[in-house]
Amino acid sequence: MAVEIVYETHATTTDNEAGIATGWLPGELSEAGRAQARELGARRRDDGIDVVLASDLRRAVDTADIAFAGTAIPVRHDRRLRECDYGTFNGCRVADLAARRSRHIDTPFPGGQSYRQVIRATEDLLRDLAAERDGQRVLVVAHSANRWALACLLGGASIEDLVDAPFRWQPGWEYTLGTGARTGPR
Repeated sequence: MAVEIVYETHATTTDNEAGIATGWLPGELSEAGRAQARELGARRRDDGIDVVLASDLRRAVDTADIAFAGTAIPVRHDRRLRECDYGTFNGCRVADLAARRSRHIDTPFPGGQSYRQVIRATEDLLRDLAAERDGQRVLVVAHSANRWALACLLGGASIEDLVDAPFRWQPGWEYTLGTGARTGPR
């Protein structure tokens, strides 16, 4: 069997609208973001989701809580789904962060972490999912670095190619994690 993973990005925040790279700061959903979270719930409530795993950062928690309020679908928070910790760059302008991303694939941001560390945290989560959620459909609500990690670990993408690629929103990305699947940073 396998674990079906559906990835959805957290809804739009006031920082997103202001061009701020939130990183490990909590972030707050904007009015548009709250509407997007409700749309996510409408899109996924009857999609066969067994459990929602969300980053423990406020913007992802709020997205999942709004989306699945009033349903029987359990929502769990997991620290391993946090955005990359930009360290001293948490809260900087997105344009300033974008210019630095490729330098922090393996080298942590000052006072923070590297993208490869996010991939390793995601890999650890995937091991647990393979062991505990076989045959289930899991919705992950997280951040861009986590989407990149899933694309690397389950889609064969290269993190070097992803960190500088423009973000293109879509209503979810789907992956299959086979039991005993080989994962590893790419």
